[in-house]
Amino acid sequence: MISAFTFSAMPRLIFGPGTIGRLGEIAASFGKNALLVTGSEALERSGHLSRMLEDLKAVGMHVYQCRIAGEPSPAMVDQAATDLKGKGVGVVLAVGGGSVLDAGKAIAAMLKENGSVIDFLEGVGKRTPSGESVPVVAVPTTSGTGSEATKNAVISRVGNGGFKKSLRHDNYIPRLAILDPTLCVSAPPSVTAACGMDALTQLIESYVSAQASPLTDALAMDGMCYLIPALPDACGNGAADIGCRGLVAYGAFLSGVTLANAGLGVVHGVAGLMGGILSIPHGIACANLLPYAVKATVGNLTAVHTQRADAAIDKFARIGKLFGATHENRLDCCRHLVDGLYRWLDQLDIPRLGEFGLTLAHVDFLAHAASNKNNPLPLSTVQIGQMIQDRC
Repeated sequence: MISAFTFSAMPRLIFGPGTIGRLGEIAASFGKNALLVTGSEALERSGHLSRMLEDLKAVGMHVYQCRIAGEPSPAMVDQAATDLKGKGVGVVLAVGGGSVLDAGKAIAAMLKENGSVIDFLEGVGKRTPSGESVPVVAVPTTSGTGSEATKNAVISRVGNGGFKKSLRHDNYIPRLAILDPTLCVSAPPSVTAACGMDALTQLIESYVSAQASPLTDALAMDGMCYLIPALPDACGNGAADIGCRGLVAYGAFLSGVTLANAGLGVVHGVAGLMGGILSIPHGIACANLLPYAVKATVGNLTAVHTQRADAAIDKFARIGKLFGATHENRLDCCRHLVDGLYRWLDQLDIPRLGEFGLTLAHVDFLAHAASNKNNPLPLSTVQIGQMIQDRC
């Protein structure tokens, strides 16, 4: 028997090498004025930015440009929306990493709202978004957050009283996503590794989520089947291999689809809080926390003799098989998975959390404030604290 579930819309997807060349014709279908949101100078150095601007000019588009540095803050989103209101922006083209895509989605939404984006953030503001938004075309240049497929935009304020919260509405799913793996080739190994581990965490957490459905299960497993064999190569000898980059990009896209529909677990429940305290790259936080979270969750599941717990152990064991486990025993496969995840921390050269200023003084707050809601079984406060200490 299949339990009742819902599934949100997905963006129209255009996938393949060279598909960025269609950006001009796609943008022109929304009108004459576009906002192009980009991030670091890497896009400019690669030559892709100048080619995109030429393509947009060739179809008669007037382009406003907005470059963001780091993760989008309320002040940045508010300023961009204020500057562009009344300019007749018909489409927002967000080209960059997950932070750029989130910024693009937030600006597109706030062009249709009055007030600050803070007013509409979950857990921070008191107003409900109207759901109106300028259409967004999302073009990721890294393979990680899956923001090109989600209905939320993550906004951060780092420091005392800081937060990392979502602006969320079903209508904020981008109208279209262009996945061109050639755009990811210039991403350095450290960025590829961090982003890829974020995507893997999203796939694993949504696959074993208490809110998972047969549809999200199928998509998450498909994403892992492509991403897991390809990610180490994309961070090494396969960095310039378009086929390898495409496999990781596809897996990351599916991670966005599945997180939007099945929710995430304790790793993201902690990583999001960390991002409000310190400038820790989200993928780095996820990578550090994931091995311990899987180990502790499997341990909790083995102590609960229910059909639901048994099914979750089966899922972890299947992931272990993707990491090369050949064991017949399910728990041996789970142990192989944990060992594989810890091994990846070294292989992918993931820095420890302490390198970003996280100390034991932060542990108590994080352990008590973390969300566990979609984990197959909740971790205790003690377990969450140990998970954080494990990589300080």
